[in-house]
Amino acid sequence: MTIYHHVANKEAILDGMVDIVFSEIDLPPTDTDWKAAMRQRARSARAVLARHPWATPLMESRTAPGATTLRHHDAVIGCFRRGGFSIAMAAHAYALIDCYIYGFALQEANLPATGGEEMADLAETIIEQLPAGEYPHLTELTAEHVLQPGYDFGDEFEFGLDLILDGLEAAVIAPAERP
Repeated sequence: MTIYHHVANKEAILDGMVDIVFSEIDLPPTDTDWKAAMRQRARSARAVLARHPWATPLMESRTAPGATTLRHHDAVIGCFRRGGFSIAMAAHAYALIDCYIYGFALQEANLPATGGEEMADLAETIIEQLPAGEYPHLTELTAEHVLQPGYDFGDEFEFGLDLILDGLEAAVIAPAERP
């Protein structure tokens, strides 16, 4: 109870904790193009959320965000604006990228394995329990992709991030083609 002599309530504690997490995420650099800056920020956010998996559901839920959180949001919006994004497109891009980062971080944190021998053992155990021929596509994906040397679920992050950034780039270049 002593902590409440220093902070108003539980919400203020959570606001402060989220602000600290945001302080660990790299701001998008201003000395590079928006795409490279967003890639760096996304990688940083993913790494930070891996260290603080409890934070993912709280990141955008605060009604009294701290100065660091607000500074972070402002820097991301500024990066998109410098990249030629309209206000509306910056909002779309920010939501899309953060939904992807938070969703990936949440899924990755909850997987029983992500790569290496641990993943191979898990995949083999699951496949062995399946009735023969019942799930041919899942079996094929597991045998020809997941069980291959070097597979790591974490690599899927880069693939998805590339698709998102390339799609945003195309949308900014050809805004007249959007509805």
